[in-house]
Amino acid sequence: MQKKTSRPIKLGLFAATMCWALSASAWEPTKPVELVVPFSAGGASDQMARSIQGIIAKHNLMKQPIIVTNKAGASGAEGLLDMKASQGDPNKIIVTSSSLYTTPLTTNLPFHWRDLTPVAVIAMDAFVLWTNSQAGYKTPMDYIDAVKKKPDTFKMGGTSSKREDHMITTMIEKQTGAKFLYIPYKGGGEAATQLSGGHIDSNTNNPSESVSQWRAGEHTALCVFAEKRLSYTAKVTSTQAWSDIPTCKEKGLDVSYEMIRIFLLPGGVKPEQTQFYVDLMKKVTETPEWKAYLERNALTPAFISGNALTDFLVKDEKLHQTIMQEAGFLAKKK
Repeated sequence: MQKKTSRPIKLGLFAATMCWALSASAWEPTKPVELVVPFSAGGASDQMARSIQGIIAKHNLMKQPIIVTNKAGASGAEGLLDMKASQGDPNKIIVTSSSLYTTPLTTNLPFHWRDLTPVAVIAMDAFVLWTNSQAGYKTPMDYIDAVKKKPDTFKMGGTSSKREDHMITTMIEKQTGAKFLYIPYKGGGEAATQLSGGHIDSNTNNPSESVSQWRAGEHTALCVFAEKRLSYTAKVTSTQAWSDIPTCKEKGLDVSYEMIRIFLLPGGVKPEQTQFYVDLMKKVTETPEWKAYLERNALTPAFISGNALTDFLVKDEKLHQTIMQEAGFLAKKK
């Protein structure tokens, strides 16, 4: 009789052991998670963070709540350094952009993205060359030719100095020989308002930052700085969809640049903790609300995690370093 019962007992012990092992590896937060936004409230990153916060709550994707915290001091350095100082804390995560590289490169900030644990890139954000519709420019080269005739008199607006908008401006100058007066603003909303008022001649806002003015007929979208056209075919203006905007390269302006939207944890967290957030972000990107958010803001869908993400960040950092070195934006080493 003992021989007949020993096998079921062993199987039962094995099953219990496996259940314990699985439960031990399936980590999840046990207290509220802080989502750090290294930018001011109301900006694109802040809007994304709060949209994702709402999606997670609506679909009950995690048991603990997410609390969004803006730490925009020193052009976002406050948020980056806060994450660096939170070594090993799996209850804190940051959403940021290509400023992950640009801020340290321009300021000698004692921070590198390898100080953190990459989770996932969840979208790519394009930039558009916008002009005031009353100026009458039809193509990017029409505008560039006008700028070349009067160097250093046409005003290009953008968010901050030595960041994405400023970088794109220098790339246009290098490619075409045109020379702009670059005017930095606190954000894309201000740059859009200044263009509508005729105080600047152009800007390189993200699609979402100028969509209202485009829809109202105030701004003309001359081209998008991307390798491919935006995919969204629903009409935004009375005649145009995002997909109707040509790439700049199509129209003779060979400049391309897209900005990442990425989540990272502090350094020193455990693999199972990182995997929890990878899985969480994957679930977020599969919801109808996220897909609607992408289309509303003309973001390009993307999901990169694991080793592929590390490889991507290495290449993207080198690209930014090259662009910024050519533009003279790199901080002098102390």
